[in-house]
Amino acid sequence: MRKMFTSESVSEGHPDKICDQISDAVLDAHLALDPNAHVACETLVTTNFCLLAGEVKARGEVDYVQLAKDTIMDIGYTLPEIGFHFEKNDYQIRLHSQSTDIDNGVVSHEGAGDQGMMFGFACNETKALMPYPIHLSHRILERLSEARRSGDIKWARPDAKSQVTVEYENGRPVAIADILMSIHHAEGQSRDAMQAEIREKIINPVLENFVPYIEWSGHFTYNPAGDFVIGGPDGDTGLTGRKIIVDTYGGMGRHGGGAFSGKDSTKVDRSAAYMARYIAKNIVASGVADRCEIQLAYAIGQSEPVSVRVDTFGTERVGNVSAIEEAVRAIFPLKPYEIITSLGLRKPIFRKTAVFGHFGRIPGEKGCFSWEKTDKAGELASVLLK
Repeated sequence: MRKMFTSESVSEGHPDKICDQISDAVLDAHLALDPNAHVACETLVTTNFCLLAGEVKARGEVDYVQLAKDTIMDIGYTLPEIGFHFEKNDYQIRLHSQSTDIDNGVVSHEGAGDQGMMFGFACNETKALMPYPIHLSHRILERLSEARRSGDIKWARPDAKSQVTVEYENGRPVAIADILMSIHHAEGQSRDAMQAEIREKIINPVLENFVPYIEWSGHFTYNPAGDFVIGGPDGDTGLTGRKIIVDTYGGMGRHGGGAFSGKDSTKVDRSAAYMARYIAKNIVASGVADRCEIQLAYAIGQSEPVSVRVDTFGTERVGNVSAIEEAVRAIFPLKPYEIITSLGLRKPIFRKTAVFGHFGRIPGEKGCFSWEKTDKAGELASVLLK
């Protein structure tokens, strides 16, 4: 049986991603001064306007306006004609102290910063143990970003989207049915010429190096609405946390609903989602299962998870899935403060997570995060594949 599955990614200049990066830049700035900082920062951007709001408990002072300007400039909004310029924007700051009720519950009990459920997912469709459609979507936009920043593609502006539709047969990817890209561009460009250049300089090189390679139909849809001259926050309002499916598994795995960016790791929306991915990835890397989804759930102020659930979708190589769950509880730290320590989440590492996915890095390669390592795979295999 053949079925289609589609996932999308967005570039660093997409309005929502601008907000995610600013919020995580705020978090990183506070963590650099105070590793125990508690931060929950939301950002909104629109035409010539940027608002930061939320709660902070931290030692040291941060220049939020300059931080936002620097982030926007680094993304590439430096040309006056783009309509969202790092120097010309109106910046407003509405950050205040964290609730003492929340702070007391989290600090005194070393508990979770909120209630909720978080999911982690992994599958063996790609080398990174990610679903094929979202992983390819991210890699296409990474390549575009490199070409834009180097000047290899001179007309490209920071805002862009990619979308990949993959054909599956009996649950395995067999063909790329369509690649769609929408790219913010300079005025006066030929759509046919841009499409040809993107195919030559972006898509073909990415596919040549993508593992595993599957057949591409050659069908490429480019800027289907026509011109994309008005882009970024000048064309669409951005908000922190609106791209949670782009940030995770492209819709292939479930999501608990909580955004990551702008939150320190006492917020289990972030830290437990990272741990759930770490667990799922190691289970797949160990050969225990081809697909794995982990659910963790927490209560605010409490350290022990409310529940731990493992689903391997019938791909497991053990007689009883409950044995995997027992191994997970035995091998992986699941209390919030243990997760923070084991994954090194008090460091200012988070802005770079805010683009091209929080998941999908490969151990040993540049930019791999701690939760992407597969260092527990051998231990899992020794326990479960006797």
